[in-house]
Amino acid sequence: MLIGELAERTGTSERLLRYYERAGLLRPERLANGYRAYTDSDAAAVRRIRALLAAGLPTRVIRQVLPCTTDTAAVQPCPGVLDALRDQLRALDRRSAELAAAREVLRETIAGAEGRRGAAPLGP
Repeated sequence: MLIGELAERTGTSERLLRYYERAGLLRPERLANGYRAYTDSDAAAVRRIRALLAAGLPTRVIRQVLPCTTDTAAVQPCPGVLDALRDQLRALDRRSAELAAAREVLRETIAGAEGRRGAAPLGP
């Protein structure tokens, strides 16, 4: 199938499909006329890529994980994959903690501003 059909089947833009190729996530065959030729397994790979991106994985990690996935997106034991996934989970945990701290500061700021609202007008 050509890139337009793959885009339609997967709900992914042609531009993103070309990006996935440049990032080393897809390796379509090239026809004599230079067109990209995709297979059904490429469509499954695109769906896995999209799911892994939605899970917050960067393309550099997906490039490592993708060869170890199956059509059901289950990860098979591949060297280094679990370490990469654990590293990503730790990074997400750090970001989550930072967001929780920022949320608390914002709540305190709002509460403080609401408490002062009756005492004096807020302004520059």
